[in-house]
Formats: sequence, structure tokens, C-alpha cells
Amino acid sequence: MNFFEYQAQAKRSSTRLVALLLLAVVLIVLAVDAAVLLTLGVVSPSQLLLQDGFVAALQQHAGALAWVSVATIVLIAGASAYKLYALRAGGAVIARQLGGKEVTADVSDPALRRLRNVVEEIAIAACVPVPAIFVLEDEDGINAFAAGYSPNDAAIAVTRGALTRLNRDELQGVIAHEFSHILHGDMRLNLQLMGLTFGILVIGVAGRKLLEHGRGSRDSKHAAPLLVMALALTVIGYVGVFCARVLKAGVSRSRELLADATAVQFTRQSQGLAGALKKVAGLAAGSRLQSARSVEVSHMLFGDSLGGSRWLASHPPLLQRIQLLEPGFIPSQLERLRAQWLTQPPQGLEEDRALGLHADSAATSDLPAPATALQPVPAAVAAQVAQPGPDDFRRAVGLHEAMPERLLEAAHSREQAMPLLLALLLHDDHAVRARQLGEVAVELGEDIAESTEKQLSHVGELHPMLRLPLAALAFPALRRLPRSDLHRFVRCADVLVHLDGKVGLFEYCLSRLLQTQVIEALDPARYRPSGKRKLAQCKQSLADLFGTIAAYGHDDPDAMRRAYIAGLLVVLPQERFELAPPKQWHQALDRALRELDGLDAAGKQLLVQGLVVACSHDGRITLAEAELLRTVCACLHCPLPAVLEQRRQPR
Repeated sequence: MNFFEYQAQAKRSSTRLVALLLLAVVLIVLAVDAAVLLTLGVVSPSQLLLQDGFVAALQQHAGALAWVSVATIVLIAGASAYKLYALRAGGAVIARQLGGKEVTADVSDPALRRLRNVVEEIAIAACVPVPAIFVLEDEDGINAFAAGYSPNDAAIAVTRGALTRLNRDELQGVIAHEFSHILHGDMRLNLQLMGLTFGILVIGVAGRKLLEHGRGSRDSKHAAPLLVMALALTVIGYVGVFCARVLKAGVSRSRELLADATAVQFTRQSQGLAGALKKVAGLAAGSRLQSARSVEVSHMLFGDSLGGSRWLASHPPLLQRIQLLEPGFIPSQLERLRAQWLTQPPQGLEEDRALGLHADSAATSDLPAPATALQPVPAAVAAQVAQPGPDDFRRAVGLHEAMPERLLEAAHSREQAMPLLLALLLHDDHAVRARQLGEVAVELGEDIAESTEKQLSHVGELHPMLRLPLAALAFPALRRLPRSDLHRFVRCADVLVHLDGKVGLFEYCLSRLLQTQVIEALDPARYRPSGKRKLAQCKQSLADLFGTIAAYGHDDPDAMRRAYIAGLLVVLPQERFELAPPKQWHQALDRALRELDGLDAAGKQLLVQGLVVACSHDGRITLAEAELLRTVCACLHCPLPAVLEQRRQPR
């Protein structure tokens, strides 16, 4: 199953899940109505069990019960809306609620530096924004989770136990597992589950509060009905929560196995993830969390933090997960590991040193040169969306290692991230550059303008292939800025892009990524992963997009026209288009991408295939075309990994 099929399936699953939860709310409302009838003495317990008696009572007291039903629905809906509103800022909120401490770029702890590097390398490979990184310092169990509404506002949290006990390969497997949840859209569903479950829980909490109040009442005559009602609400609420937990656990179990498989596909080695699961099973702390809030997030975690029956288990059995990765693994091997670790617990950093790996770096990988004798396969490239592989990871390690240390430090710095990105937008012409720096001084201040000019000499030496990956590493630092400062920065960057009256391709790509991966993260709850629009409804947008792609990839008019037609034939084979590249291409492209982001999953898959056909029609994809292709995919919320699936051209 590829990304687009999974998105369609996730949408169907979300619809079914919401329908089941709505059914649960209806049953809760009916149960509350029954409790009210019983409390008021209108019906006896035996009559409630009879359909005719219950229906007759409902009809007789329809007006009063309508108010009770509305009040119950408002309470559940209001509580759910409140919870979702509290989580509107994205994954970092949940990480902090569980006691997470953000891992900044200036950490000196070797384990935290190793964690940052692993997360950044995987983010570069998957072509998604680097998530906020947190460590749960007080948790000795081995666990982790990813939370957020979309990749743009995601946060990854890892326990101190995972950092202490896991070596680099094992940590990489756990982080790749969490990136699967980010890439496949599981996080949004998890947040929705938290909100809806909280709404049902409030009924039980209200009953418990009434019970406490009724016990303290001196008027036993009037207190008795209140106690009956409170007890009924408590039972109804907690039974509802139990059912919601069963539902959450079922959803979580299926997604955990998929995330395990995706992590192995990404890293191309199962030993790391299997080793992490063995340590979860073999160490006394396991994957338990001490936080009282762990019940809320149990369905989001790498390992089961609650235990319990098969119905309530949020994860498949550990032995099953291990055996899927290592089919020959048997329980007696796990017993031997338990006995060994009881006397000598594993230390992840020491294992890395024994393997010759440093805590803060991966094995070196040369930066590969762009292939020119290979041609991408459109269907295979579309299948790669949100499905990074080992080649992508090796490329990401190479890109990360090739970046100058001073530029990496600037990208990670809250103070230097803005000057660094502005320096990437400065013009080669001295006169234009002077005007640009003047605009920076006016909009952001003299200090930022001076820092931008200082960064210019460093970014001028940067390999073109490293520019967008370096910018992506600076996005997390930008997202930590106050909202007003961030908006002023984006406005200033837009001025620099348009100051000379011409918009370069790299300038356009960077400004679009700022909008998509930084500004969108300010209001993550508003983002929707896929729409309902069909390709046939977007003819003008498709013409503008393919016209721009063809114009930038081909100098010869005939080659440009052939690429344009070949790409559109994949998308709309029944239609006929005439090449007419838009004069104001960047404005036309902005409009087109906004509309095309509303396509359904199947439409986006065909669109990506058509774009690859148009880009590679001359037998190769240049760096500029690759940057534009990835930017377009990012705007469509279809993250395209670093290495395009290719085939050798026939001789």
C-alpha cells in the first residue's frame, strides 16, 4: 500500500471511527435519559428492560427528556471541543504535558546530540520538516511517540530510558517507526481520538462530582435521587470510556505493525528495531510511563505503557512484533537476555563506541553526485511519496555530513536562523543586494541586516544541493519565534524575492516552503490531509502547473511542448491542451497549488506521476527541476524523498 492508498484508507477509517463514536454518544444519551426516568421514579427498573415501557415513558416525558438529551450532547461536544482546542497548537503541547523538555541545538549531552542527528537525518531523507524534539527525563522505560496534526507541526518525544539503553541503530529504528506515524497521517487521528474520548470521560467525571456532593448533603430525602443519578452517570461515563479505549486500542494495534514494517523498509535493517523491542521486553522498566497522563496517549506510544487484557492492549504482543522482524527468534532467547540484563543493563552509548560509532554522528557517507544517465520511473516515484528507503537515508547522512559546521550552528540558532535564510535569498548583483539589505534593516532591524550580510560569505560557498536541506534544518528554530516576528520575517523574505522584479526558481521554492512548512504550523488544526476535488475540475490549474514545469525544464520549444503534453496525458488522457506558459508564472503557480492541494488522494497520485513524466521527458532531471518537483509535492502535502526511483536508459 502506498501513501495515497493509505491516505484514502485512513480517511475511510476516520469516517468509520467517527460514526462509531457518534453511535456511542447516542447510546450514552439514551442511557442518561433512562437514568433520569429511573431517578424521578417515572419507571421501575423492570420497566426499563421492556421496550414498550421505556418507549412509552420517553413519549410521555418527551419535552423534559429532550432538554436532558441536548444537555448531554452539549456537555460531550463541548468537552471534546475544549480538548481539541487545547491541543490546537500541535504535538509540542502533548510532549510538554507529559513532562517533556525540548532538545535544543546547543545541548552538550552526547545522547541528546545523537538523538538530534538521527531525527534530522530521517527528516531530510523523508523530505519533511524537522519535528520538535523532546526528552521525557523522568521516564526510565523505553518509549517514544510522535504527535501533531501534520508533519509541519509534529513533535517527537523520547524517554530518557530509550536514550540510555538503546544504541544508535536501535534508536534509529524507533525514530523511523515514529516517522511512519508522521508520514501516514496517524497523528491527526490520534489527536481526534483524544478529544472525543475526553468528551465521553466528562460524563463519568460529572457523575463522580455529583456523587461527592450528594454524600455531603444533610437532606437525605433529597440526596437519595441525586446519589442514584450520580451513580448512574458515573457508570455510564466510565463504561463509555472503556468502550472508547477498546476502540482506540484496536486502531492503534493495526497502525503499530505498519509502522514497524515502514521503519524496516526505511533503514533496510531489522536488527535495530528488533533490538529495541527486545530491550523493551527484557528490561524491568519495559515501556512503562510514570506520568498520570500516559492513559491519554497510550495509543500514540512506541510501546504499550499500560498492559492489560487483549481487548485493551494498545499494541500487538512484543514477541509477535519481534518475530515478524526476526522469524527465528524464540522465547528462550528472550529469557537469556533478561537474565543477562538483570546483572548488566545495556548502555547504548557504550555499545556505539564498541561498534566504532560516535554519539553525535552516523557512519560517514559521501555526498552522491546527481545521476544524469538514469531516468526516473513515474509510477515508482509516486510510490516513493512518504516511503523513504535506505538510499534516501544514506543520501541524507551525506547531506548532513557535508554541511559546514558554522552553517549548521546558524540553522539551529534562534537568533541566526533568520539571517541565514535571508542570506540565501540575497542577489548576486551588488546594487540589488544593497537594496535588499536596506529592506531587511527597515523591516527587521539593523542587527539582522548586519548578521545577514555576514552569513552571505558562508552561504556563497554552499553546494547548491545543500541549500534547501539547510533551510529545512532552520525551520524548527523559526517556529520557536513569536508569531508577530515570524510574520514580519516571512513578509521581509517575500520582499527580497520580488525586489528586482524577477523571481528565481530557488527563491520561489524557499518562499513556498516557508509558507507551507512554517506558517502553516502556526494553526495546524486547520490543515486537512486530503480533499474531494477531482482532476477534471482543475484544468486551468493543471495547465499552469505543467506549463511552468515544462518551461523551466526545457529550453527548446518543441521539447517543452512534448514534455507538457506527455505529463498532462498521464493526468487527463481524454483532454487536449495547448502549451501556454503563464506570464506571471509564480502567481499562477501559487493559485494552482492552492487549488490542487484540495485533490483527493487518487488525483494527487496521478498528478505526481504526470509531473515526473514532464520533468524527465528529456531523459534526466536537473537539480532545479528536482527542487521544484519536491516543492510542489510539499505544497500538495505529498513529501517526496531525496532519491528518485530510476531505471537505466536503453542504449
